[in-house]
Amino acid sequence: MQNKLTPYWPRGTVYGALLNFKREWNHRAPQMSEPPHKGAPQAPVLFIKTANTFTASGDKIAIPANVPEVDVGANLAWVFGADARVVSCVLVNDVSIPHESYYRPPVKFKCIDGFLGVGRQAKPVAEVQSDAMVLTVKVNGHEVQRVNYADAVRASQKLHADISEFMTFQEGDVLLLGSDCLPDGKRPRVKVGDVVEISAPGFETLVNHFVGATA
Repeated sequence: MQNKLTPYWPRGTVYGALLNFKREWNHRAPQMSEPPHKGAPQAPVLFIKTANTFTASGDKIAIPANVPEVDVGANLAWVFGADARVVSCVLVNDVSIPHESYYRPPVKFKCIDGFLGVGRQAKPVAEVQSDAMVLTVKVNGHEVQRVNYADAVRASQKLHADISEFMTFQEGDVLLLGSDCLPDGKRPRVKVGDVVEISAPGFETLVNHFVGATA
């Protein structure tokens, strides 16, 4: 199999899928019957990462001064071409301020400047087994998590089909296939001074350094 990588930078809307791993779903299940929703979500739960969040691999991500730690969300992402076809895959890090609102996370927690680490190169989707991909997350050189897409609630094609029932992807759009939680229900967390590496077979490692925000 070829390992064909091409330079990449987002040029469309970036959507992310929440609650798409069995561990996180099971952890949150007791809350799903509570108001206001009073039941488990029937459609994929989505959020958006705005253009101000994009940070290239190797660059720094600033943590706001009043935030002690942020969540790391390692994701395999699909990139769409013409006619809503998936053309390539890229590694991303969905950084967010820890929060409890899992159905509709507030923009102020997900869309801070720089809060999406983006791999510098994409790989053709035909060369990626999305539903068997395993992402390794390291903080300061120590492995803290493995995200295995075999554990997804919706496999990639099912996720795509279910979202396509109510919206159409445009050329350049990106879909994050989801990130798993740790056994305690939280994401890996990092602070100022930490270095995060997200790797997967056939991809260049996505690396971001976390620094304090300047005044």
